[in-house]
Amino acid sequence: MSNINDSFFDGYYKQIWKTIIPEELTVKEVDFILSYFSLQQGSKVLDLMCGYGRHSIALAKKGLTVTAVDNLGDYIDEIQQTAQSENLPLTAVKADIGSYQSGDVFDLAICMGNSLQFFDETGVAEILTNTAAQLAKGGKLLINSWSVAEIAIKNFQSKSWNQIGELKFLTSSEYHFQPTRIEVVSTIIAPDGSIEEKKAIDYIYSINEMEAMLKKAGFQLQEMYSIPGRKKFTPGEPRIYMIAEKL
Repeated sequence: MSNINDSFFDGYYKQIWKTIIPEELTVKEVDFILSYFSLQQGSKVLDLMCGYGRHSIALAKKGLTVTAVDNLGDYIDEIQQTAQSENLPLTAVKADIGSYQSGDVFDLAICMGNSLQFFDETGVAEILTNTAAQLAKGGKLLINSWSVAEIAIKNFQSKSWNQIGELKFLTSSEYHFQPTRIEVVSTIIAPDGSIEEKKAIDYIYSINEMEAMLKKAGFQLQEMYSIPGRKKFTPGEPRIYMIAEKL
C-alpha cells in the first residue's frame, strides 16, 4: 500500500476536522466558554489535546492566559508560531496529557473535540486526576464528546464515505465490547490511486461511567448540554458538553 505525501495528507486531515467541526461551532463554543465560566482577561485555561489550537488561539485573543497541550509536535509548532507572530498569552507544549504538570494553577480546563474518548479507562483516570491537581478549588472542567454511549449507540454507522477536494475518505467501523469501543479504519484515496490507511479507537463510556470517573478524580458533574449553554442534553443528540467542578 503506497503512502500519500505527508504534507498532502496533513492538509486533508485539517479539512476533515473543519468539516466535522465547522468554524461557526468553534465560535459558539468559545463564546460559551467565556460567558458561562465568567472568564476575564488573565484567567488561566488549560487546553488538553488542543489539536491545531482552534480554542486555544481564540481564547488567547480574548486576553486569557492559555496553556495548550497535545502529543503531536506539528500541532504544537503551528500554535507556537501563531502565538509568537500575534504576541498572544499562549504557551503550547508537546506532552502526554496524563502526566504533564505545568506548575501553574488554572481556573478552567477544557478537553474538546471528542479527545477524551481516545483513551481507555486507565488513561482517562490518569488524565482526570492529573487535571484536578492543576485546577484551583472550585475550578471547572469542560469535556466535549460525540462518543458517549448515549450518543454512539444510536448514531453508529458501520460504513461511510466522503469526498473532500480531490481525496476520497472511506470509513469502516466495528462496535466492540470489553472494553466498549468503536474501532475505525479510515482509507484515504488520492487522485493518483495512492492510498493511506489510518486506524483509530474511540472508547465508549456511558454518562454514568463518566460521572463515576469524574467523582473518583475529585470532580462533581454539574451540567450537560447538547448545545453549549442553551439546550440540556438528551440521548441521541450529536454532541455533549459536560461541565464538572473540582471539589
